[in-house]
Amino acid sequence: MGDIMSRPWEADHGAGFHRRLGKTAAEVGDSRTTQDCPELWELDNGDIAVIGRDATDAYSDRLPPGVSIGSDERLVIISGRLLAAAKPDIRDA
Repeated sequence: MGDIMSRPWEADHGAGFHRRLGKTAAEVGDSRTTQDCPELWELDNGDIAVIGRDATDAYSDRLPPGVSIGSDERLVIISGRLLAAAKPDIRDA
């Protein structure tokens, strides 16, 4: 887990939502409602916000070697269809 203060990157909780990446979950067939849909958003500082199903407890005891989930982190799952629909909106590195 390490010291949170010494991390080279930290989430800026003051950043605002800039634009949706890709389509809504309903548009890709992953939801029939807008009340509980996974989403991918670019924040106004360039970071990415992911809204998905919390699967931290389900995966925490079977993570690959070298992978860990910090005490202030959650493992979130979104559908592959949602990520594929966002690909055209995601900047190249």
